[in-house]
Amino acid sequence: MAASALGLSLAGAPGAASVALAVQADEVLKDPALEKRAREISGELRCLVCQNQSIDDSDAPLARDLRLLVRERLQAGDSNGQVMDYMVQRYGEFVLLRPRMSLQNALLWVAPLLVLVLGALSLLVFARRRNEAAGAQPLSAEEEAQLKQLLKEEPGRHASRRSAH
Repeated sequence: MAASALGLSLAGAPGAASVALAVQADEVLKDPALEKRAREISGELRCLVCQNQSIDDSDAPLARDLRLLVRERLQAGDSNGQVMDYMVQRYGEFVLLRPRMSLQNALLWVAPLLVLVLGALSLLVFARRRNEAAGAQPLSAEEEAQLKQLLKEEPGRHASRRSAH
């Protein structure tokens, strides 16, 4: 009775309808403190079928089994951390909606930054080499003479050459 009343009160709360649909009345623990802890933990665990929903939000049968397992562990006296560790040990770190920072997955967290830094360094090296190659050779005496000749020519003379073509 209390469990169904809790389900109805959640269904009536704004934004809580999806939670009330996923957690069935027969899953709700009689102890409100344990139920609150179960909801907190369930909100952190990924539904392995839906993948982008927590087990608290998912209607999948596997999510129900996981919710019941969380509640069993809490009733057995496990702390929230022990329940989370048990779930990770049993299903892998993929079960966590927010993966833990660890040595095993550090590359996944650091890889995008490494790619950006390596890309920026590559562009910098490429630009420097290009500038060095373009400006490294001095003009020969013949090229300097041609440049002086071109600079001495009248500006109107170039315009007439362009219009003739």
